[in-house]
Parts: sequence; structure tokens; C-alpha cells
Amino acid sequence: MKVLLIKDVYKLGRAGDVKKVADGYGRNYLIPQGLAVLATEGALKQAERIRQKAATSRALLNQEMSAIAEALGKLRLTFSARAGETGKLYGSITSQDIVNQIERKTGFKIRRQQVDMQPLRTLGEHTVRVRLTMDLVPEVKVFVYREGEAEPVFEEETPPAQEA
Repeated sequence: MKVLLIKDVYKLGRAGDVKKVADGYGRNYLIPQGLAVLATEGALKQAERIRQKAATSRALLNQEMSAIAEALGKLRLTFSARAGETGKLYGSITSQDIVNQIERKTGFKIRRQQVDMQPLRTLGEHTVRVRLTMDLVPEVKVFVYREGEAEPVFEEETPPAQEA
């Protein structure tokens, strides 16, 4: 089935694109959610207008979200967890744990679906991507340390002192 995307769809395409998708995906998800319409001749004539309108709204949204993306890019999260001798966690750190700590530290509300990661199951430093928009995907540093150990302290990145 060919559909014309009305809104940006993650891992499928941008608004105004014509995509060939599985019948069930188009009929049961894209069309009822208002993300796409069938690619008829009348709809294809509107494709350029949809593309231009989406580009302006995408630029506006990216401009608004850039401050949040910058703040998230500098963010470092720490989690304590029980772990075995090999450094493997007994549980895991999930995307919901990441979202809760981001909200607690920054006040930004993010859905767990925006956090692009597999559950963390080992000690150490990990990088987690947060999809704010299709274009803005800041990376958040996550450090998992053993429960009972001292919490790691991160040195703030400061520019080197200039010599006189």
C-alpha cells in the first residue's frame, strides 16, 4: 500500500513523502493515527504543500527544543545498582528509570519512548540517546556504579587556563 505521510514518522520518513508500507501498518496504525493518507492522485497534488508546511513547523520546533537538547547533552546521570563479581547487574536500568531521573534533575518531561536504548545490565559508563525531534537527538551520559561504593564525582569541563 502506498501512503502519503502527513506528519514525520520515526524510522519511516518525513511529512510529504510517499512511502510503500505493509497493508496492516498503513490501515491499522498510520491512517487511524492521522499520520498518513492513501496516496491517491488528489493527495499527491497536495504533497508539496504538506512538505513545505511540515518544514516550517519542524524548523520552529527544532528552534524551541534546541535549548532542551543542549541541557540534555551536558547532563550526566548516575545510578547505583546491585551487581555480581563480573560487573553484571542483578536487575537492569530501564528507559523509565532514565526518564524519571531526567525529570527529577532538569524538570523536562520526556516520554520513555523517546529514550533510545536497551536496558543497561552492566556497570560502567553508557551513552543514551534521547529523541526530542527527528533532527535533535542529544546523548546523555549514564554511569552505573556498584551499590555500596562511593558515588562517582564528575569534574566539570572547564576551558584550559590561558597563559599570560
